[in-house]
Amino acid sequence: MNDQALMARAIELSLLGSTAPNPHVGCVIAVNGEIVGEGYHERAGGDHAEVAALKMAGERARGGTAYVTLEPCNHQGRTGPCTEAMIAAGVMRLVYAVADPNPRAAGGAERMRAAGLQVEHGLLAAEAEAANEAWLTAVRRGRPWVRLKVAASMDGRIALPSSESKWITGEKIRQRMHRLRAESAAIVVGRRTVEVDDPLLTPRGEGLGGITPLRVVLDPSSKLDTARYRVFGADAPTLHVTGETHIQDLLDDLFERGLTSVLVEGGAVTHRSFLEADCVDEIVLCLGNVILGDGPSWVSGLDLESLGEASRWRLESTEAIDNDCLIKFRRQTS
Repeated sequence: MNDQALMARAIELSLLGSTAPNPHVGCVIAVNGEIVGEGYHERAGGDHAEVAALKMAGERARGGTAYVTLEPCNHQGRTGPCTEAMIAAGVMRLVYAVADPNPRAAGGAERMRAAGLQVEHGLLAAEAEAANEAWLTAVRRGRPWVRLKVAASMDGRIALPSSESKWITGEKIRQRMHRLRAESAAIVVGRRTVEVDDPLLTPRGEGLGGITPLRVVLDPSSKLDTARYRVFGADAPTLHVTGETHIQDLLDDLFERGLTSVLVEGGAVTHRSFLEADCVDEIVLCLGNVILGDGPSWVSGLDLESLGEASRWRLESTEAIDNDCLIKFRRQTS
């Protein structure tokens, strides 16, 4: 296999982990074009991609080339520096796609050059950027990547007038949304969602055990009884935000806590708050195969006087999942 094919494999591997608040990273170690080790960062606190690949390669890594989607870290965090692990393993060449924008972890390429390795940068950089877009964007601008998730009927309703909403979408698309929770560092809901749905807000499903994003509950009027609702239980950490909340201040606080991605799960007033603050990067719209005809919409109160005031979004993808539809939109920047 040539360099490009080996880096493409590293990018493919990088997408397998649920790593929030850490980046998606994949690594392939090859000798004479033959893969001897590969790995990816599975979840925060676990082995980094480079270490996982080195463990698979063992002694075969000596004299080999490491293909990594993100510049290897050069600092001691919950795990040791990947640079030192690769140097100790005898890797002689590093090919990485994207430089690490995090000043705490950067400097890996320079460290490996100083140790005598051949270092090359930029192979399949655009593809690696796309695979790690949320984390890279968050670190570069100093604010979490914000996804707004909606589960609605074909006519845009999130419940019947009675508040009944289980289930508008099918099991398969709901499992995809649990995976999306696992890929997020924090999950945000408003008071009304807690009162009506009593959600647990934890990722559930195969391979998702032990992943606990921070649950954030917006409760401006301080009405919620924390002893009553499941979201305040011990299943995962919860931040109970009372009083008036400025969305930008909230996001600044979450970023200061080291959180790089936020999933906003509603309801309509919370969705409006994030949209009005112009802080939404991506909308994930799950349309169930039902028509409700009445009931609450997924966003309310935008108070637009003309279509010219409405925000426009770029269609990213559509996917049929059984009889439901998963639609992703991105912020339209031009």
